[in-house]
Amino acid sequence: MRNIFDPFGILSSCWEVQKAWLTHPCDLKCELTKLGTELWALQIWQRMYAHGMHQDLVPAQRYDERFQDPIWTENAYLDTLKEIYLIYIHWLEDAIYQTPEVPDKTRRKAAFWVREVLNAVAPTNFFWTNPVAIERFRRTEGLSLIKGWENFLGDVAKANISMVDESGFEVGQNLATTPGAVVFRNELVELIQYAPATSTVRAIPILIVAPWINKYYILDLNEKKSLVRYLVDQGFTVFVTSWKNPGSDMRDVSFDDYMLNGVLQAVEVAREICRVPQVHLTGYCIGGTIVAALLSWLNRKRGSESETPIAHATLFTTLVDFSEAGDIESFIDEDSVSFLEQLMDREGYLDGKAMGASFRTLRANSLIWHYWVNNYLCGESPPRFDVLYWNTDTTRLPAAMHSFYLREFYLENKLAQKDALVLADCPIDLAQITQPLYLVGTEQDHITPWKSTFRTCNLVNGPVRYVLATSGHILGVINPPVDPPKRRYWVGDVNAPIEPEAWQSQTEKIPGSWWEDWAQWLHPQCGEKQPPPNLGSGRYPRLADAPGTYVLEN
Repeated sequence: MRNIFDPFGILSSCWEVQKAWLTHPCDLKCELTKLGTELWALQIWQRMYAHGMHQDLVPAQRYDERFQDPIWTENAYLDTLKEIYLIYIHWLEDAIYQTPEVPDKTRRKAAFWVREVLNAVAPTNFFWTNPVAIERFRRTEGLSLIKGWENFLGDVAKANISMVDESGFEVGQNLATTPGAVVFRNELVELIQYAPATSTVRAIPILIVAPWINKYYILDLNEKKSLVRYLVDQGFTVFVTSWKNPGSDMRDVSFDDYMLNGVLQAVEVAREICRVPQVHLTGYCIGGTIVAALLSWLNRKRGSESETPIAHATLFTTLVDFSEAGDIESFIDEDSVSFLEQLMDREGYLDGKAMGASFRTLRANSLIWHYWVNNYLCGESPPRFDVLYWNTDTTRLPAAMHSFYLREFYLENKLAQKDALVLADCPIDLAQITQPLYLVGTEQDHITPWKSTFRTCNLVNGPVRYVLATSGHILGVINPPVDPPKRRYWVGDVNAPIEPEAWQSQTEKIPGSWWEDWAQWLHPQCGEKQPPPNLGSGRYPRLADAPGTYVLEN
């Protein structure tokens, strides 16, 4: 019955916590006593407020923008409202996490969904308890609410809360503009080769495997934010995969197909065009997961590192150990996966909008309620922002591939276990990977937590250089060099098994972009300089100009 009424275990996980509280009333009494103590302290603080001795009991967290306006501390009524709200949500989360005799995963799931409810009822989300919205209403003489109502009706028609003004963006015009050509196309992928920007290039090309959960042009947003353009300007030959947006006819496309007919086929094309035995393979998110799997598969199938077509690899924000996958675990268990499989069976794919909604829920305050307040309560228009536009340009996922990925990787965590996962009739063992690796995690990543990405260092047997960049899953990767630097990063070689916290504590934090460190690492890895190859070859001629055709499919 849960598949119908509670597919993601929201009610069941909360019920397990409540049963434990009822079974252990003394523990619940202790937690309630803590709450009462904090609320009593708030009453004392209110008296201090009147005497000018104000100090927050529960300061808003640094990433929580809801209460950053000074009026939340300058106004006694609003400050008290904020304090009560924060005291309660912090107490409830702590109480859930300390519940006895409940599995950790159940507690994390209950805490996540309770936090979602409490985020929804935050005082900032309602007009009469949001001083910023009230002040805007006063200054605009009511026009802000009229505009907010218009925004609301427009979003109801779209069945979505708008994050971005989509006008003014066009792929191939002001997005994905680095010159290049499609040099290969099959039923699954287009391969784009980019035109050289230097008189000589490194012999070994860089092939980037973009995630097929989104479109590839996050790697080529515009001239200032393009990782592709940066690499080309540094003297590398660059290829990128642009995946087809699947329809019902691709329901049976498997993870094996993506690995062999997608990634490995792209490797062979890049090798032939550049006339080299090996390439540097880079993967982003799920693209990195398949790169790691392919490396292991090739090393076992071909017997030695020198006989594989991949000389070395880079993984951006990539999980290979899914044992602690972050808040996304709240969406993934046996019942929820079965529910998703039923949905996918109807159409043959998972709609990208459903995936996008899940990811927005993981950061509801910044990706949902922020826009609820700005769009409707304050009557502001969504911003024009290329990253947000890309984020709304969703793709679908074939049913067979996605079901396999959820079960084998998330539920069973087989990739991290020796020979547990079988791909294309070959068991996978990450210890078979001996090629040099460059790994990138991001400090605030809510999709692939950096401490989980770090575990790759201890699962492979080749030399590893690990980078931890500030910011999150997207902006931590799309992090071009600027002056003065906007962000920082930790970087260092990992020569022996070590815990992520210990590595971070002994590693220097450097201002700037990790792109520069990556380029310095790539140059000696990618061979001597030589004249650049042509775009395409006799066997693989130019089929279309970049950005190609698959990226334009809706």
